[in-house]
Amino acid sequence: MSDLTNADNQHEPRLITETGLDQRLADIIEPVIVDIGFRLIRVRMLNQNGMTMQVMAEKNDGTMTVEDCEQVSMAISPVLDVEDPVDKEYHLEVSSPGIDRPLVRKSDFVRWQGHLVKCETSIMIGNRKRFRGKIVEADADGFTIERDQIAYGEEQKVVIPFTALSDAKLILTDDLIRDALRADKLAKAQAANQNEASGDEE
Repeated sequence: MSDLTNADNQHEPRLITETGLDQRLADIIEPVIVDIGFRLIRVRMLNQNGMTMQVMAEKNDGTMTVEDCEQVSMAISPVLDVEDPVDKEYHLEVSSPGIDRPLVRKSDFVRWQGHLVKCETSIMIGNRKRFRGKIVEADADGFTIERDQIAYGEEQKVVIPFTALSDAKLILTDDLIRDALRADKLAKAQAANQNEASGDEE
């Protein structure tokens, strides 16, 4: 599994972004969390527990601990207080994207190749806007899925251009859980090695 999620593409833009108030929130939050080494996945204002601002983020290596969530929360709270984009009281909830995560950057499709995805497009592709299948290939322009449910006369493989994508999310499977846990373990081991190496240099 080739992994493009490294510090080199920290500023890789998201393909799928918010609209309206959520977009304003993302514009406020994103620069703040990029400065402290995180990437924004998604911001949503939800009508639950009164109002909840849900911020999904992760480190460049794809990890996100409880401590990381607290760090992001502490970094964005004062900025949100100053900007005051929401005129009602709300709860701030910072979380990791989870295992069945939204895919919002080109590198996400490379990283999770071989896994099932559910996606929607803004235009018709072969008489459809909704697709479900395994990501079999991804390049700079789009990705190919091999559908697990096809109607008579439909092609099993579909190429979806990134420009047509409006939503994409991994589907929870045993393989995905296994690979996500393995990737998380590997990233944590690499982070620990880097910390030891920087400690040796002092």
